[in-house]
Amino acid sequence: MFDSMKMLLEFFPFAVVTGLAIALACSLVGVFVILKRVVFIGVVLSEVAAFGVAIGIVTGLSPFLGAAALTASTVALLSYPFEARRIPRDAVMGVVFVAASALSVLLVSQSAFGLEQVKALLYGDLLLASPTDSLIALSVAVPVIAALLVFLRPTVYAFLDPEGAKVLGVNVRLWELLFFFALGLVVAASSKVAGAILVFCYLVVAPAAALLLTRRLRVALALSAGAALFSTFIGMWLSFGLDLPANQTVSALACATFVAALGWSVIT
Repeated sequence: MFDSMKMLLEFFPFAVVTGLAIALACSLVGVFVILKRVVFIGVVLSEVAAFGVAIGIVTGLSPFLGAAALTASTVALLSYPFEARRIPRDAVMGVVFVAASALSVLLVSQSAFGLEQVKALLYGDLLLASPTDSLIALSVAVPVIAALLVFLRPTVYAFLDPEGAKVLGVNVRLWELLFFFALGLVVAASSKVAGAILVFCYLVVAPAAALLLTRRLRVALALSAGAALFSTFIGMWLSFGLDLPANQTVSALACATFVAALGWSVIT
């Protein structure tokens, strides 16, 4: 098995780098997604990004640019104050999710690969990450992670104590909008190789496991990142050594860490 780890690092270095970058960025922003109780927006953005990737594939344009444009447009749409309307924001997100799901399938169904491209949009394959995928993942993940850590305090106030944030002069609406744009970028950079399901897994499973184990935000961020990185590297190693699908192995291992965290939280 250790020989397979060496071979993984030797033959798929870009896959490892891309997977770890995606896992780290998604797991950190995912903590705030759960604390804000907007898990559904993670589902919606993942599906919208998949639609953007489909547009890129069919038109021959950059899948990342297609995903980034659509996720940014979706964030801008969802930032509208729907509270003043009859239709709640969740309903609009539901419509966007259904539309993106249907259109992405319809779009690629007429391509030469058809069903295979639909499966790629949903599941992706980390092991097929290219140097360009690694560059995109790092170009998005590094600045987003740095910004999140540097501006952690105003982000925490804006998300967890908006009234207190206003007293301190923090523009809550602006910080929320910036966060969701950053989330959209991370999802867009991840979708081509991770697929919609693994992206959503990164945004929810590791952060949820971390928040089961601690109430301290900084500790939760560290645990979430550690769980995501562990699941990604060990999952890719196992998938390579045992000839299993990489993304599904990573997802299953991430869910196993959640179950372990849940069990620990129950008995302690």
